[in-house]
Amino acid sequence: MNLKEALKNRILVADGAIGTIFYSEGLDTCPESYNLTHPKKVEQIHRSYIEAGADIIQTNTYGANFEKLKDFNLEHRVKEIHREAVQIAKKASNKDTFILGTVGGFRNIKKSDLSIEAIQYHTEIQIETLVNEGVDGILFETYYDLEELLTVLKDAKAKYDIPIIAQLTASNTNYLRNGTPIPDALEALLREGADVVGLNCHHGPYHMIKTYKHIEIPNSAYLSCYPNASLLDLEDNDLKYNNNSEYFSDAAKELVNQGVRLIGGCCGTTPEHIKKIKNVVKDLKPIKQKNVIPIETKQYKKQNKNEPSIKELVQQRPTVIVELDTPKHLDTNKFFDGIQALEDAGVEAVTLADNSLASVRISNIAAASIIKQQYKIRPLVHLACRDRNLIGLQSHLMGLSLLGINDILTITGDPSKVGNFPGATSVFDVNSSGLAEMITQFNQGINADGDTLRSNTNFSVAGAFNPNVRRLEPAVKRLEKKIESGMEYFITQPIYEPERVKEIYEATKHIDAPIFIGIMPITNYNNALFLHNEVPGIKLSETVLNAFEKVKDDRDATRKLSINLSKQLIDAIHQYFNGLYIVTPFLKYDLSVELANYSKSKTETQSKEAIL
Repeated sequence: MNLKEALKNRILVADGAIGTIFYSEGLDTCPESYNLTHPKKVEQIHRSYIEAGADIIQTNTYGANFEKLKDFNLEHRVKEIHREAVQIAKKASNKDTFILGTVGGFRNIKKSDLSIEAIQYHTEIQIETLVNEGVDGILFETYYDLEELLTVLKDAKAKYDIPIIAQLTASNTNYLRNGTPIPDALEALLREGADVVGLNCHHGPYHMIKTYKHIEIPNSAYLSCYPNASLLDLEDNDLKYNNNSEYFSDAAKELVNQGVRLIGGCCGTTPEHIKKIKNVVKDLKPIKQKNVIPIETKQYKKQNKNEPSIKELVQQRPTVIVELDTPKHLDTNKFFDGIQALEDAGVEAVTLADNSLASVRISNIAAASIIKQQYKIRPLVHLACRDRNLIGLQSHLMGLSLLGINDILTITGDPSKVGNFPGATSVFDVNSSGLAEMITQFNQGINADGDTLRSNTNFSVAGAFNPNVRRLEPAVKRLEKKIESGMEYFITQPIYEPERVKEIYEATKHIDAPIFIGIMPITNYNNALFLHNEVPGIKLSETVLNAFEKVKDDRDATRKLSINLSKQLIDAIHQYFNGLYIVTPFLKYDLSVELANYSKSKTETQSKEAIL
């Protein structure tokens, strides 16, 4: 009897967590490596689940893909790890045990940078090895990304005649993280030929039951569910799951009532959990009909924009934005004097860096709030991924929307070790592209776990573009990828060669997204050396460095040289681009004001000449 036949008239019980047991015993490497180094231990765990009543066990291969094994220098042993995993499972099993070859998803909350083609390639290696070793089915588990699971499922169904269980993971009880209702996602998996569909991980039994109340019983396939033991708890500085096997078994009975045919356990579950489940479901018959509760969808009035975005401004006319960093102290008089001066100069927006170079400054969001309330110039807030996890980023986005601050520059952020607190932790739950995708979802009224925000945001998203590279083509390719993630226009690192402007134009003229070309006045020779040698993304030519060296002891001559060089750059920029981005050095906003005035005089003159 094969797996699908067994599921026709029975409730099957699967095993529970493997990694949980290893980690509880002090594992300091990946669990999959134990297939090579501790096969008897892996076999013992399999056997303990079978003795507890598991009809199905899964191979110890969840994280055994090329990318994850690279962290442990085991990427060259992918096939070997899978082969050993199947042989160990066979040694532990009896004639009535089904063995599932486990394949875990690549994309999780931290979305992988791997292309879908690369994921397909690595997954195929896993599946081929597992099938050749004689597993009874393939278990795709812990897939946060529906596109990824649909892709590997379709590939597997096209190549192999073997039962496939396809399990998604959701951090919300109703929706995947992209807003797809879970019932719709499972239907999509069924259309691609999955024999069993369901959910595993993230949620304990309580939330799983809530979800399954919304899920129809398939006509020609089956439902599975592998809950976590509970929510995580912190005990003596260790993250642990509750030892709640009795409660878990009661929940299993309710999952059967919701149409589940295959019940196992995920993180935190043990043979004791599986034993309790088996005792409860062994005499139960599968449910073939039930009342499904539709997911309640709430309609909210769309929040409309009340002003054009910076992208829309620069598409219509020459536009100047100026960066003015918030202070590293609490004396803000000069900073706000600068804001007023930039407003008086007609600058369209002031950009506020987010602890650039990993140096502590006054919160740019707090400064933006004051600017929004007390000045006419609009704030463009940089949002770095370094200092905030997914929770903090979403909280800040909702706060910015509440304040009516809709212009954002997404940046990955300089690593903490480059700043004045090198021991601080860099978060990087997402990079700038991941943050842009999140913001795009917010604009659709959906948060990062797929649930409704009960309103949409109206963010306009800028991205960073570094043209200070030897070859522009790869940088432009990265820019195109950023556009795909939701970035609408771009702001470059400062440049110092007028000839570079035309090169940037030629390399990017096929792109619709507007580009603000950055300039930053040099304050003295030492500043020039620092920018050239220590600031990532900025390089000065020998001509520029030599020019500042010649006047390094003359403050007035240095200022004049800096202004003249900046004006030459502005002249070149306005031949090809509407967007000018001025970075203010050391709060010397008088430099930025002078250059903004020069820019506006040039573009106004050009406009008049064009009319005539």
